[in-house]
Amino acid sequence: MESIAPVWLWVVFVVFVVAALFVDFVVLKKQGSHAVGVKEALNWSLVWVALSFVFNALFWWAVKDTTGSSALANEKSLEFLTGYLIEKSLAVDNIFVFLLIFTYFAVPAEFQKRVLMIGIVGAIVLRTVMILMGAWLISEFHWVLYVFGAFLVLTGVKMWWAAGKEAGLDDNPALKLLRQLIPVSKGFDGEKFFTVENGKRLATPLFMVICLVGLTDVIFAVDSIPAIFAITQDPFIVLTSNVFAILGLRAMFFLLQAAAGRFHLLNYGLAVILVFIGGKMLLIDIYKIPVAVSLGVVFTILAITMLWSSKTAPNT
Repeated sequence: MESIAPVWLWVVFVVFVVAALFVDFVVLKKQGSHAVGVKEALNWSLVWVALSFVFNALFWWAVKDTTGSSALANEKSLEFLTGYLIEKSLAVDNIFVFLLIFTYFAVPAEFQKRVLMIGIVGAIVLRTVMILMGAWLISEFHWVLYVFGAFLVLTGVKMWWAAGKEAGLDDNPALKLLRQLIPVSKGFDGEKFFTVENGKRLATPLFMVICLVGLTDVIFAVDSIPAIFAITQDPFIVLTSNVFAILGLRAMFFLLQAAAGRFHLLNYGLAVILVFIGGKMLLIDIYKIPVAVSLGVVFTILAITMLWSSKTAPNT
């Protein structure tokens, strides 16, 4: 579980994440419940992407200052960038599921922002635990890399076959289980997660949405975290690239919400990326694919898929 990052950079990262979440929640509280427009979402997306690149530059300088090697700093910076791009791309599929959940429960637009904020906090906590556990497993049992690689390949194949098929929540086992365990009210009560009906304390549909968003993120993390471990086994890079991608997830959701139909072929591209990353992990002891090549492949697949999607998007 050793990392090339100095201790002070770990501290800077933790302080930054706490400060970013605090500012975001303060802004959220001052704004109150409101629907997020495309312009606001775009501005926040640019802010989070810019901050991610600033942090990567700081990481490059820290590695250069600690090791004295520009080549090593370049390599580690590329690993961060590749991990960030992988998590961002897989997050798009995550967002489509969020859209499905919000549509299914008819969540008012002004309530969606708070749900995503709470979901992001939960995602950061859960993914931190999962990443540290994954780093420990890899350091103690090298063969786990092959398990991760095979899992990613199989997931990619499954995603390819499922692409294009209409998804639904009616038969979702997690939703069925939640409904059995938690009595739910018939309607929303503002942004409250619990309400009282006929003298009984019940969960609101908004609480169900929070639970499903959290479960969905854990499921997608099982794909994305091993994919980043295929690029690097440094827990600092895996964690920071993952968290920075998550911090921009809320803005990314509202940015893509209006254009969801134009990315109808994205799952095919994501499936190919997962198979490629899984194959890279399976070949790690035979041939180590350079990080720059991995970054180029992931970027190219995403660019081709999104361009193809935009050209063949159905008219709405």
